[in-house]
Amino acid sequence: MELGSILQFLENRSILVTGATGFLAKIFVEKILRVQPHVKKLYLLLRASDTNAAMLRFSNEIIGKELFKVLKEKNGANLSSLTAEKVRVVAGEITFENLGVKDLSLLEEMLTEIDVVVNLAATTNFDERYDVSLGINTLGAKHVLNFSKKCKKLKILVHVSTAYVSGEREGLILENPCMMGQTLNGTRGLDVEAEKKLIDETLKQLKAHNYDEDYIKSSMKHLGIQRARKFGWPNTYVFTKAMGEMLLGELKENIPLVIIRPTIVTSTYKEPFPGWVEGVRTIDSLAVGYGKGRLTCFLGDPTTVVDVIPADMVVNAIVVALVAHADQANESVYHVGSSVSNPVEYASLQSYGLRYFSAHPWIDKNGNPIVVGKMTVFNSMESFQRYMRLRYLLPLKGLQMLNTACCQYFQQTYIEKCRKIKFVMRLIDLYAPYLFFKAFYDDMNTEKLRHAAKEMETKMFYFDPKTINWDDYFMNTHIPGVVKRVFRN
Repeated sequence: MELGSILQFLENRSILVTGATGFLAKIFVEKILRVQPHVKKLYLLLRASDTNAAMLRFSNEIIGKELFKVLKEKNGANLSSLTAEKVRVVAGEITFENLGVKDLSLLEEMLTEIDVVVNLAATTNFDERYDVSLGINTLGAKHVLNFSKKCKKLKILVHVSTAYVSGEREGLILENPCMMGQTLNGTRGLDVEAEKKLIDETLKQLKAHNYDEDYIKSSMKHLGIQRARKFGWPNTYVFTKAMGEMLLGELKENIPLVIIRPTIVTSTYKEPFPGWVEGVRTIDSLAVGYGKGRLTCFLGDPTTVVDVIPADMVVNAIVVALVAHADQANESVYHVGSSVSNPVEYASLQSYGLRYFSAHPWIDKNGNPIVVGKMTVFNSMESFQRYMRLRYLLPLKGLQMLNTACCQYFQQTYIEKCRKIKFVMRLIDLYAPYLFFKAFYDDMNTEKLRHAAKEMETKMFYFDPKTINWDDYFMNTHIPGVVKRVFRN
């Protein structure tokens, strides 16, 4: 693969970014504005009813974030004029044709001007409602593709998926596309249109019976998990992302298409500054629970490799890939992770948590430090369930009896134990498929991409996990970043 100057390619380009308020999307936008201020235009698609609402979201959820402090320091008073000139906020929604853009003159401008489309819109909740997840992760991808086909100057469409479309397969997972209708367990009959009809019919029946919104929401969540597991995927998120990839591969025609599959995305490694993170993301829910004393036991194999990759490395891989494949009418898949080149074991993550929170305990709302200890880790679901029965469930029955006497102390103890059990069981339910994960994500394509970048720009658009010292990253960057930006009382 031949790769020219990345900065020269970005100069005077018009780029559409969907899901612009998302974690990776914000980092992408910041990176482009910081390293190539001569980009022509960034069209940021935000879910909003009109332009005013979209602009409010842009101010509050994008440019107003701490992430942009380096850009603000670099540009000072000129930042407002830079964003006014280079950023066009677009009210829309990827669940609709033409991405829900109602302003016809703006729509025509976008179709005339856009060179690059980067689809970062997604719902990443493992147990999202099936109708919502299919609408965004699957049909949304189709709408972005259809929009891209109408762009007169389009050079590349980049779709950000997830490495975990592979499900629970073991061994080395290659950077191969998801083929239409191909399931992970051999079950036949997977058809996206049929899934959409099933959702519509189910919703129609639920509403005909006058069920309330909570019941409908619960039913749609259950339906998503049920359909995912029927075809071999562990949850609704990865199932709908896999179907989104299938649609793109099937319908792309001659559109240049890059699929980026990150693994578990963590806080920034270096840029715009180390340790920026937003929201409780996957493994961070374990860190939060452990640091606050709510997680004293868990389930998993200590030797399991947890494939993590800093967010800025994912964004850099996106930028380099879109330059490398511009105007190439094929589909290219890239795993962006660390399990092959620089693996981290589950046991190491436990060690980092113990060391960090022992040295820097979280202070609770009453001003007391939370004392953490070595977490008890069970290597089978059977042993875990037995422990939960003996440690929590049986004592709770006794506390329930004491509650009848209205003893305030025991009532509070009962409530706290119930919260702890609910928290742990929800984590187990969501992450069980990954606690004994035995797959490694081949990144041969990504390695070739790294070698193709010019040396100077490799430093600017770094994404080589081999350069990461995990001990230093977790102890001095990631966990402090999570504590600072995610922990709440």
